[in-house]
Amino acid sequence: MSKTDWLMPLQHILNSPIQLKTRTVQEWETFVQEADVKWQPDKSEALAPGTRIEKAESSTWFIAGRQKQELSVLEIADTSLTTKEKDLISWTLYMTVRNPPAKPNANISDSERFAERLSEWLQQQLDSDEPAYSLPDHLTVGSRLYYDMIPFLLITEQTTTTKAAAYTELEKLLKSFLSEDILLIPLKSQEWLIWGPMALLRDEDAEPYDATEEESMEDSLASITSGLHEMLASEWLGECHLAVGLPVTPSKGMVEVTMLLRETINLGRKFHVGTNIHLPWMLQLERLLNTIPESYRAKYLEQSLKRADLFVEPEMLATLETFFSLDCNVSETAKRLYIHRNTLLYRLDKLKQETGLDVRQFRDAVLVKIILLLYKVTKRN
Repeated sequence: MSKTDWLMPLQHILNSPIQLKTRTVQEWETFVQEADVKWQPDKSEALAPGTRIEKAESSTWFIAGRQKQELSVLEIADTSLTTKEKDLISWTLYMTVRNPPAKPNANISDSERFAERLSEWLQQQLDSDEPAYSLPDHLTVGSRLYYDMIPFLLITEQTTTTKAAAYTELEKLLKSFLSEDILLIPLKSQEWLIWGPMALLRDEDAEPYDATEEESMEDSLASITSGLHEMLASEWLGECHLAVGLPVTPSKGMVEVTMLLRETINLGRKFHVGTNIHLPWMLQLERLLNTIPESYRAKYLEQSLKRADLFVEPEMLATLETFFSLDCNVSETAKRLYIHRNTLLYRLDKLKQETGLDVRQFRDAVLVKIILLLYKVTKRN
């Protein structure tokens, strides 16, 4: 059957003259200014298949397809069609053109085919100035995307094999490590969005997650992510970056969580070189500081420090980072660094003497933490 063989049956059903014409995008946009857009299946895409305009007392036009700057436009002259009939034509065009029946391919599984459809939609929203944050119905009907899942974003440092082989291999590894019930969505060439089940947060007896337990949800997610990174780095990818978010419903939060995890990895790579696991709840200060223009960072550091190079001395840098990671606890920091408590106090006193900042005081500790983060980024740039 040719691309236009369906026109005659449709014309017979509607008992109305139908034409399929080629219009440029510019022509369509001119028509839109003169007519009303009555139906638009995808609010994020003005030229989505099925989009309908009605020219007063003239005809109804539907977008039936697009090739670069040219549109296939279905023009129906009869104005007696009901609104429901027009909606049905629009919806049929949208579903048929946007989601054509998949060609049999023994090399692509059903899960990968579905993942590619999700990827296409997600990429469109991420590239849009006004993204739609909820998945369209045809991508969620009958799926598990209405239930909370755990999102991970994986970015690799090296090119893998072919896309199909990479998907199959990665999906197999994820299912063996996390669960059979995972969803893998390819994004860019070396970027993958992974959805894991909430069961990952349960103990061996499959008891529901209890927020009152000593280990917080964030701690559990960090532990899962660490194990996943270790497995991926050793079994498949080598160097890679991995971020995890709090559980969310994919049907409503897929776009936002992807944006968040992308930002998280970018911030982690920028402020903490050498770190491969990135947690959004640990990068809140970095997110704020990243909005400060570079010229202001340099000016602030110049005004704040009497001796900036002290902060990049390996011994002092290791001391401060350990001190902050242990919530400014002097005894625990000394133990972690395998030094005497008095040695640690000497280093902190030296910092106070040369910079005027005493990290044992809350206000100064905050300032030093900010200075360390800004200095690492400003100096590297």
